[in-house]
Amino acid sequence: MKNTSSLGWFFTIQRAMVLAVFLIISRTVVGQSEEVYTEFLGNFSFEYRYFMQDGLYPGQKDHFPAISIQPEYYVEWQGGKYILNFTGFGRVDFTDADRNHLDIRELYFQKVSSNWEFSVGLKKIYWGVTEAVHLVDIINQTDNLETFDGEQKLGQLMAHYSYLSNFGTFDLFAMTWFRKRSFPGVNGRLRTPEPIRTNELTFESEMKESRPDLAIRWSHYFGPVDIGLSHFYGTGREPIVSIGNDGSLIGVYPVIHQTGLDLQATTGPILWKFESIIRRSDIQNMKAMDVGIEYTFGNIGGSGIDLGLLAEYLYDDRGDIALNSLQSDVFLGGRLAFNDVQSTEFLFGTILDINRSTRLISLEGNRRFGDSFKASVEMRLFQNVSDEEFIYLFRQDDFLKFELGWYF
Repeated sequence: MKNTSSLGWFFTIQRAMVLAVFLIISRTVVGQSEEVYTEFLGNFSFEYRYFMQDGLYPGQKDHFPAISIQPEYYVEWQGGKYILNFTGFGRVDFTDADRNHLDIRELYFQKVSSNWEFSVGLKKIYWGVTEAVHLVDIINQTDNLETFDGEQKLGQLMAHYSYLSNFGTFDLFAMTWFRKRSFPGVNGRLRTPEPIRTNELTFESEMKESRPDLAIRWSHYFGPVDIGLSHFYGTGREPIVSIGNDGSLIGVYPVIHQTGLDLQATTGPILWKFESIIRRSDIQNMKAMDVGIEYTFGNIGGSGIDLGLLAEYLYDDRGDIALNSLQSDVFLGGRLAFNDVQSTEFLFGTILDINRSTRLISLEGNRRFGDSFKASVEMRLFQNVSDEEFIYLFRQDDFLKFELGWYF
């Protein structure tokens, strides 16, 4: 078996080589064109996470200062017919060294025609309409080191063809170079009793990371209704895990078929939302859904503030073994948009377990300062967590996170 650090250096060198090739192509091909638009931007951020209770497990800390950088480089020529796009990311955590990581979020070349697009390289693709969980979003691996809610994703190497017709948009994906999830270390929080090591998670397929994945999606609209229907065949992004008697985690990435459906209907101030998946594998089958509604009160009292109220029902037939612990739950929340020049926004909510006492409370907010700075806040609380749920392992990991970003 390869040493973990050696494997990490291998992928780092591989990413650097890919980036160098793309930059050479950029300078060579773009240099031959008279109509070129380029843009370089990004952000540098300081983050501080504070965990309000002592950790359950030896070695866990409470204070986590960290810094991150996300550079972006964009080039288009011949009126946007050809595009090169790069987004990188790097994180240094001064408490949990296992959270330090580098990633190429996106690095791809794209050819755009009147009714089709083709791109090749590392990309991020997002599917889904619901708020509490994104069931149909299957293309990219979750960046587990960045967020608890799975919103951040790793770049995925792919060839992507998109065709626009009168019958909707058809997207075809061919992918390889599977990305395993990474997890906090001994000092980290939101971890299992024994820290999960990335190389300890195995594959069902003998081809491991190199096994190809295929996906197709059709999306269209009918009046106020937007619809998406997708199918994925390949190595599942979520490992199937079990906890041993000693607290260690045993996990495998299965080969899966996943069919997903997402719907959103707009009727005045009301958004009706629905996501559902059926997943099949030789190891574990599952069905899950998220159905909800969002009602927006616009310009409350002439203040210019919009308030959206959200309610969703979540079901996962895996029950207690589901990593997200959303086997039969209700999400209630709200979204405040101040519609000011500082783009001040807040999202708050709670997930209530219908059958047990478990409650998850969340708050997210952000506000710009001037032209170059943005402040963000996030809070997660785990209350009355049932010992029958996977997140019982995180029951003392309530935290506050503050972030200040400089955008250049």
